[in-house]
Amino acid sequence: MHNVVTVFRREMASYFATPVAYVFIVIFLALNGVMTFYVGNFFERNQADLAAFFSFHPWLYLFLIPALSMRLWAEERRTGTIELSMTLPLTAGQLVIGKFLAAWAFTGIALALTFPIWLTVNYLGDPDNGAILAAYLGSLLMAGGFLAVGSFVSALTKNQVIAFVIAATLCFFLVAMGSTIVLTVLGELASGNVADFLRSLSVMNHFSDISKGVVDFRDAVYFAALICLFLFLNVVAIDRLKAA
Repeated sequence: MHNVVTVFRREMASYFATPVAYVFIVIFLALNGVMTFYVGNFFERNQADLAAFFSFHPWLYLFLIPALSMRLWAEERRTGTIELSMTLPLTAGQLVIGKFLAAWAFTGIALALTFPIWLTVNYLGDPDNGAILAAYLGSLLMAGGFLAVGSFVSALTKNQVIAFVIAATLCFFLVAMGSTIVLTVLGELASGNVADFLRSLSVMNHFSDISKGVVDFRDAVYFAALICLFLFLNVVAIDRLKAA
């Protein structure tokens, strides 16, 4: 655990050592504000809730999270510093978990900084703050799932652009499988069991339930399984680099 904390601290410090972290946070906050108040027709809806705010999160994360995760391993592979990391008394699992937790914590900071939008809703009306808190939790879990996917992809290539494109594509499929259009097509082309199975793999399907304030154990298990699966694949990829 000490080694994981050491990696975590090093990674967190590296985020704020460059302007990249601040640019990411500013873009994230700006897009959330625009999507909520303008694209989401917040004032026209005349409802004191954050439904519009959270409805855009899967699509925002689709691009922003791969942009954050693409550097996790690809940059180290490109510069050769990954060889130095592998000479340290650290296991691949400790490196992977430490880097992932740092990226997830950084994302959590960016998400927490959207609190003025929550305060605005409370000022304008009387929202269900329990449901909003659950939606924040669901958003953080979804971000963790996307980060795990992006971290794994980043370990497969030295090129950050390639890592971004592949991670964004995989995340798109995880989101799109829960869209109305895809579900309609699946209902027409696939049998009921197949359609239900593919629907169960959708990030959108599980996040939409949590964003409504319905915290189901199955949704939490889904995100935990998604994170664990891709972190395990990440560890395998790093172990292969060590053996090479």
